[in-house]
Amino acid sequence: MFSKSKSEKTASTMGTGSRTTRTVGGGSPSIIGADVHIQGNLTTAGELQIDGQVEGDIKCGSLTMGENGSVSGSIDADSAVIKGRIEGKVQAKQVRLEKSAHVDGDIFHETLSVEAGAQLTGKVIYASREPEAPAKLTASSDTSKKVSSTGGSNKALLDSPTADTGKSSQAAAS
Repeated sequence: MFSKSKSEKTASTMGTGSRTTRTVGGGSPSIIGADVHIQGNLTTAGELQIDGQVEGDIKCGSLTMGENGSVSGSIDADSAVIKGRIEGKVQAKQVRLEKSAHVDGDIFHETLSVEAGAQLTGKVIYASREPEAPAKLTASSDTSKKVSSTGGSNKALLDSPTADTGKSSQAAAS
């Protein structure tokens, strides 16, 4: 009664004469309507369309955000078309900011398209993936041993017990 082949046939014959088939997520995008407010993270391998509000992180295959859509959190997608407002990091292979987009956060991308009128406050970084956070220097790490072997004030700062407490380097060196 509900076979996969019949479902694919229905999905491929819909539209204005053009054949469109989607293999990820069963064919239909997940839609967050304009009257929906979500608090929490969203994850899907397929397409996601956001016209409402999301407070949380989003991980999806493809993201389309409408003009009235908003996200407070990070976005991780293969492709992202942004028309709405984002407060947080965007990481996607392909990013397109349309003229109504407002992004307050860093964008990590392989391909970036920005229409005139789009607003961006943050860094734009070409990267296939987000760089790892730098390692913190401590007296027990290999990096600090290399730095402390150079002598001078770096050795005094790294070997002092105040290096991790945020006290001034003048106090640590004396």
